[in-house]
Amino acid sequence: MTELQKLNEEMTSWRRDLHQHPEFGFEEKRTSAFVASKLREFGLEVAEGLGGTGVVGTLKRGTSNRSIALRADMDALRITEHSDLSYKSRNPGFMHACGHDGHTTMLLGAAKHLASEGGFDGTVRFVFQPAEEWGRGALSMLDDGLMDRFPFEEIYGIHNMPGVPIGVLMTKSGAMMSAEDNFEIILTGVGGHAARPHWGNEVLVAACALVTNLQSIVSRRVSPTDVAVVSVTELLTDGTRNALPGLARILGDARSFKPEVSETIEKQMRIIAESTAAAYNVSAEVKYSREFVPLINDAELAEEVFEAGRTFLPLEDVRKITEPFTGSEDFAHYLSRVPGCFLNLGNGEASAPLHNPSYDFNDAGLIYGVKTHAAIVRRRLPEAGPS
Repeated sequence: MTELQKLNEEMTSWRRDLHQHPEFGFEEKRTSAFVASKLREFGLEVAEGLGGTGVVGTLKRGTSNRSIALRADMDALRITEHSDLSYKSRNPGFMHACGHDGHTTMLLGAAKHLASEGGFDGTVRFVFQPAEEWGRGALSMLDDGLMDRFPFEEIYGIHNMPGVPIGVLMTKSGAMMSAEDNFEIILTGVGGHAARPHWGNEVLVAACALVTNLQSIVSRRVSPTDVAVVSVTELLTDGTRNALPGLARILGDARSFKPEVSETIEKQMRIIAESTAAAYNVSAEVKYSREFVPLINDAELAEEVFEAGRTFLPLEDVRKITEPFTGSEDFAHYLSRVPGCFLNLGNGEASAPLHNPSYDFNDAGLIYGVKTHAAIVRRRLPEAGPS
């Protein structure tokens, strides 16, 4: 059995252990302790508690002053797992439905492999981040001095991709994932008896009209050449079967790739909400926040990732993504500080979708994560050749 085969067996055990013990954002105490213990076992310098529960491992080889970072996310989701797996979640109501258990394990495997085999000249920071799903983990580590305490010049991250074969690497230069804005619109009127709507100013009809009117933002206020999505995801009221509501909350999110498009969405949302509310003689309050920024890969470093992938994968399995995704990733916050590249590795064509209660990270992909991380490190921090 080769060293990589042994490592793959170890990683499968680690991944399944992490899968059984999912922890929500900023609560990853067991996970971060597991990560820190393994990194110390591999001989790395370890810092804990960054941004709450974040962990950074540092591995140095050679004499170069150059440094790069590799990042994995550790948090789970508030989803109840639907599976018969022997290693299913033991934490009711929580599960690793996005594969962060696999991402963490791949980066741990890369740390062990690089600590043992070397093959690079410089410093590698292994960044294990909390709370990606919140969109708060990257910022929490950056605000806690990540770049000052553990400086690096470039950063790379991997996410699994269901529906794509195992062993396929995918990325693109430029815009790869969208910004995510969240909104809440509160309509306030006067509720009352369902038999006498004329005695009050109920809000449910206004809310239904507003949900429909919001759809005109993308179709009539954003250029057809720009990508934008406005999705209402919840409509909540204080009414009941025979009582008309006096309060309604409309919640949702908006996706875009340009700050000016995000600004247009917010501006038009406020206009439409206030105008619709006035038409129904109720009031509207709009709360709008920007949770994720667009993820923009550096063009040169995206090409470097392709070249790294071609060192161990067939050419046809190193693929360029042609269109950006409207999903969001807080890895984008690192890319606003330093250049880098975010990439996808296939999780298998039969994989359940991300954020699905039947999802499971495919352990067959773990070794490809290790090889990808290692290939990037060795390409970006090459050992000096013979003089």
